[in-house]
Amino acid sequence: MARRRQTQYSGIGGQAVLEGVMMKNRTKYAVAVRKPDGEIDVQVEEYKGICGDKGFAKLPLIRGTFAFIDSLVLGMRVTMHSASFYEDEEDAQEEKTEKSGGRADDIMMGVTVVISVVIAVALFMLLPFWISDLLGKYIRNASLVAILEGILRILIFVGYIVAISLMRDIKRLYMYHGAEHKCINCIERGRPLTVKDVMRSSRQHKRCGTSFLLFVVLVSVIVFFFIRVDNMALKLVLRLLLVPVIAGISYEMIRLAGRSDNIFVRVISAPGMWMQRLTTKEPDEDMVKVAIASVEAVFDWRAYLQETFGYDVDDL
Repeated sequence: MARRRQTQYSGIGGQAVLEGVMMKNRTKYAVAVRKPDGEIDVQVEEYKGICGDKGFAKLPLIRGTFAFIDSLVLGMRVTMHSASFYEDEEDAQEEKTEKSGGRADDIMMGVTVVISVVIAVALFMLLPFWISDLLGKYIRNASLVAILEGILRILIFVGYIVAISLMRDIKRLYMYHGAEHKCINCIERGRPLTVKDVMRSSRQHKRCGTSFLLFVVLVSVIVFFFIRVDNMALKLVLRLLLVPVIAGISYEMIRLAGRSDNIFVRVISAPGMWMQRLTTKEPDEDMVKVAIASVEAVFDWRAYLQETFGYDVDDL
């Protein structure tokens, strides 16, 4: 059976969780987790985002900020769900007997998301600015200081990714990350979603969150190079105010990358694809089965192959 090799956008995305994979299609998402007893638990829920169907949240550049916040909120939710399977039995029992409702959990999740954003901004935006400002006392060339700030931002980001990838406990998470990418690549390359076809698919994908974060760093380097002011307080305020703008631009770039495959897109996607060599690892077949279960809970890949690639897939 002849199969087209050109990548076709499917609309599905996801993330790795503890011993599992989350896949999202439109407003529905599924979390598949390999439980300690070896069985695969699949939970399907709906998430419409913090702004729901409001039109302004879908406008170009603006939608990137909301998409980023939604990814943090949903990511925290599914991570907590997957972790619940690996808590001590006593702790799990205590949680079941607690009277606190979902409202308290939502508040804690919101606080965690806010803290995560603050730490990210401080680490990747403000720390390079602070260091470059110190260097600026000895370097009088403003352009050179701006370049140094950009280089520091890139080095801090890459260093953070490298440090995380060296942690022993993170290796299995990155293997599930690879399984997630392989499933999406398998479908978007027009292959049946079988363990064999998924295993031979690439573990790098242009719409990955790693690529998005790298775009954020690179776009910030360019923006802050051309937008300069002398007042120190105004410099700091501008770096904070421009974070949503930078996120919006980066989102549009990653969105374009997921829908196109021309030479320009391949060039701008190359650094992110390289970084994914650190944030994804080759999964085993059991991990791939978990990822497949997550996909099939929210996405009819057989219908997609029929509509997009023009062939029926026999029952496998």
